[in-house]
Amino acid sequence: MSTFDNPFDSKRRLSSLGCSCGRHIDETEHQRDAQLRCAPVESQSEEKRYQGVVASAVMRAMFPKDAARRAFLKSVGASTALAAVSQFFPIGAATEVFAQGGPLEKKDLKVGFIPITCGTPIIMAQPMGFYAKHGLNVEVIKTAGWAVIRDKTINKEYDAAHMLSPMPLAITLGSGSNAIPYTAPAIENINGQAITLAIKHKDKRDPKQWKGFKFAVPFDYSMHNYLLRYYLAEHGLDPDTDVQIRSVPPPEMVANLRADNLDGFLGPDPMNQRAVFDGVGFIHILSKDIWEGHPCCVFAASKEFVTGSPNTYAALLKSIIDATAFATKAENRKQIAEAIAPANYLNQPVTVLEQILTGTFADGLGNIQKVPNRVDFDPFPWQSFAVWIMTQMKRWGQLKGDVDYAKVANEVFLATDTARLMKEVGLTPPAATTKTFVVMGKTFDPAKPEDYIKSFAIKRA
Repeated sequence: MSTFDNPFDSKRRLSSLGCSCGRHIDETEHQRDAQLRCAPVESQSEEKRYQGVVASAVMRAMFPKDAARRAFLKSVGASTALAAVSQFFPIGAATEVFAQGGPLEKKDLKVGFIPITCGTPIIMAQPMGFYAKHGLNVEVIKTAGWAVIRDKTINKEYDAAHMLSPMPLAITLGSGSNAIPYTAPAIENINGQAITLAIKHKDKRDPKQWKGFKFAVPFDYSMHNYLLRYYLAEHGLDPDTDVQIRSVPPPEMVANLRADNLDGFLGPDPMNQRAVFDGVGFIHILSKDIWEGHPCCVFAASKEFVTGSPNTYAALLKSIIDATAFATKAENRKQIAEAIAPANYLNQPVTVLEQILTGTFADGLGNIQKVPNRVDFDPFPWQSFAVWIMTQMKRWGQLKGDVDYAKVANEVFLATDTARLMKEVGLTPPAATTKTFVVMGKTFDPAKPEDYIKSFAIKRA
């Protein structure tokens, strides 16, 4: 019988023998019966699944032989049997305990974040109660920059962190730091970035006019760096010789644009919208128009934390995926904007965050745009995202030598864990872990990463 089958069905077997659906004597008979469609586990609620596991265990203990159980159920009926069993064994309470899994190894956690909308699920999970819902007391700590986030997490001052999606890959590969196995079990946001230019460049919309420009990105190991380089190179500019690209912490980007230290930046929000709000910049292009559905930030933790505190890790990840599921709904975005606006989180005007999260915004060029998926939230860590990131790391000289792209992607982007927990909060994960996608009109095949790198005329590799 299947683990999640109904133990009060007199037609079902409770023996560990039989097929996966519980309707056949063995798996061979199951395979032969091509006309029989077995009900998928996903069709049941999580509570019903756990109740079935507990009830099955009780019924096996009471009736070791299926014949006796079946006779009992036929004589009294399923509902009477359930009521009778519940008098002697607290199925409801046992179900709740089983659903919670093992005890949390640690309930008090510190999670670092950078004050940008990319970290919305991690940040909002604190004020909106998602961590508490899953038994955790999480302190989310605003942090000055990505190098600090990395170092504090590696030094175990933070249990986990909001990171840029390339960072766990770089840490695992030892690029820019000592090699330490790291994981990215959930994508925090997709889309949600933009190229913003200083207001004085309103008449320079052609990238070929940008030679000599000074640009900022948040970190060397960032989607921002790779997307900006990709965009420039596709327009014939060498990002290492035709322009300057420097790392600037996101909270300092608008001030540097205002001070004329920068001509523009490819940055996260709310910096793009804040530059418009302050009248110092305009949005040249949204990152979704470079690559629709690209990842940006992730929830990251060391492999040591994942394996050493598995129950705490599962509760933390589920909290964040639960928050992500809430953030996917457009009707919740204004409420989220209010929750993350205060000084201890993003420290931004609510109206700025609403423009970003709802996708109705001023672009600094006199237009009001409506782009509902300007930023969106999908926690599934496609391993092909990781492969693409590594191709760009290698393209621009951050990685040397041979790279086992698929192996690293599988070890860092934990798609299996995320898929399981997505189902528990009502999201539908994809069946596969890789896919092709298009960046500026060019299709990326994750099975051919080296061919992809070789196809570019401008590169360091």
